[in-house]
Amino acid sequence: MKRTCDHCGAELERGQDWCLQCGAGAPGSLQSGAPSWRSATTLLLATAVLVLGAAAAAYAALEKSSPAKPPVHVITVAQAPASGTGAATPGATAPPVTPPATSTPSATPAGGASAPGSTKPLGTSSTPPKIPLTAPTPKAAAKAVTPSKGTGSTGAGKGAGGGGGSGEGTTEAGGAQQPILLDTDAAATYNPYSYPESEFGDPSQAIDGETGTAWTAQVNPAVAPKMAEGLVIDLKTPQKVASVALTTATPGMTVQVYGANGSTPPSSITDPAWKGLSAAREVKKKTTTIKLHNSGHGYRFYVLWISKAPASAVGTPQAPGHVDVNELELFPAK
Repeated sequence: MKRTCDHCGAELERGQDWCLQCGAGAPGSLQSGAPSWRSATTLLLATAVLVLGAAAAAYAALEKSSPAKPPVHVITVAQAPASGTGAATPGATAPPVTPPATSTPSATPAGGASAPGSTKPLGTSSTPPKIPLTAPTPKAAAKAVTPSKGTGSTGAGKGAGGGGGSGEGTTEAGGAQQPILLDTDAAATYNPYSYPESEFGDPSQAIDGETGTAWTAQVNPAVAPKMAEGLVIDLKTPQKVASVALTTATPGMTVQVYGANGSTPPSSITDPAWKGLSAAREVKKKTTTIKLHNSGHGYRFYVLWISKAPASAVGTPQAPGHVDVNELELFPAK
């Protein structure tokens, strides 16, 4: 016997509890006497409550199992002061906890003042500022040398019209007298016997203020150790000279100082125009001061005459020796 729906009359299959046309309950079912839409709504609400409850329980379980994030600690890195005393900026130091790499907050030192430099989290390398070193103690003034090329420690070396120094020696703070200022062309080779020019060096190197350079004169092996040449200084005008300072790398040579006036040096060392201002003497040291006679009389030309070479500078015909005049300075009479 077939069953039908009491509500709409639709045919129901065996074991069917709900009408597929109107949703009413089949005869004998729990919902057969109630409206069909209420039953469906109740079922849907019950299902939704169960789903929400399951979701809430799952979220609570996840929150409980997740580990708590560690607190972030930030400290201010104090920099060394620029004065070089090594004292650090006062302030509290936080425990050495390494913060996450993504956290880069900045902190302000105690007192509200801005930090003297950018702050970095603990564990980040920070290069300390460079501390200036103590200024070196200035060295004592070196001994004055004869200025050349028109300049020097005592002032300009040339006067008006390209002439030589004034002839008046200057005095340092310590009382040391300065040599006469010379023009760069004041020195020349005195070669009255016309030896080849290739046997002599540059005479300006004897008045350049550098003891590492020198005017040189070759020793003729045929007549060694005798020599007959010298170095002449032209002061442009007659000036009184009290002494001559000689620096040489070939001590042992015999020298003598002469003075003369005129427009050019006398053509021979035996010319009576040359006045002997010192006796012939052997230079035994690398630096020697030769005091001159007749310093009350001024001369324009002064010559350092070399009459004998030291044995160490004789050389051989294949390798002739030479004598050196590294520096020649003239000091004015007081």
